[in-house]
Amino acid sequence: MINCLVVDDEPIARNGILEYIEQVEFLHAAAVCKNAIEASYALQNLQIDLVFLDIQMPKISGIEFLKNLPDPPIVIITTAFPEYAIEGYELNILDYLLKPISFERFFKAVIKAQSYLNLKVKKGIGISDPYFFIKSNQKIEKILIDDILYIEALSNYVILHIKNKKHIAYMSFKGIESQLPGDLFLKIHKSFIVAVNAIQTIDNNEVILADHILPISKSYKAAVMTRVEKNLFKRY
Repeated sequence: MINCLVVDDEPIARNGILEYIEQVEFLHAAAVCKNAIEASYALQNLQIDLVFLDIQMPKISGIEFLKNLPDPPIVIITTAFPEYAIEGYELNILDYLLKPISFERFFKAVIKAQSYLNLKVKKGIGISDPYFFIKSNQKIEKILIDDILYIEALSNYVILHIKNKKHIAYMSFKGIESQLPGDLFLKIHKSFIVAVNAIQTIDNNEVILADHILPISKSYKAAVMTRVEKNLFKRY
C-alpha cells in the first residue's frame, strides 16, 4: 500500500485526486492539505510515500515547498501550468500532470511510482560490498557497513555515526536509505536509521545503543515492532 498526501488549495482539484486514489487498490489517501504549511505538518507526523503537489498555492508555492524539503518522498506535480515542468524535474519529481488530469494519465503516473518503490525494496538492490565511500569535509572517506551505529538526517546532510567518530556528508537521507542493506538497518524515525546489530534495548518509544538513546516515532513504531518480533526468541 502506497500512502499518499494530496496538497492543493482548490477543493475541486483535491476531490478529483482523492476520487482517483480511491479507484486504485494499492493507493491510500493518508492526508489531504490545502497548503504547504499543512503539508509540512503531515510529512513530519505521518509515513508518506507519495505526494500529489499543486504548484500555485497561497503564501508558499509547491516549487518553493519542494525546494525546502530535506528528504522529500516521491512527488508528482499536479498543475494547470506547464511552464514549471523543467524546474520540477530538476527537483527530482517523478511525474508532471497537467490539469484537467484524466484517470488514464493519473494511473500511468502511479504505476511508475509503484515500480519505483518496488525497486527500492527489491532484494539485491543497494550496497552489496561490506563498505562504501562518501565525500566528507573535502575528503573521500571509506565507511565499513559493520561500523555504522546509526544515521541521522540534518537538513540536506546526513550524519553517519560510526564507532568512535562521525562523518557529515552532503547527500539525501532518502538516497542513503535506499542503498543500505534492508536486513541490516532499520528506520525508526523520519530522521534516524539504526544498525540492527547496534541495538541493545528497545524501551517503549526508545532504541538504546551502547552510548546513545534514539526516539522511535509513532509512525514507525509498528514497523519496528514487526521487525523485532521476527527475531523474538519464543519459549514453547
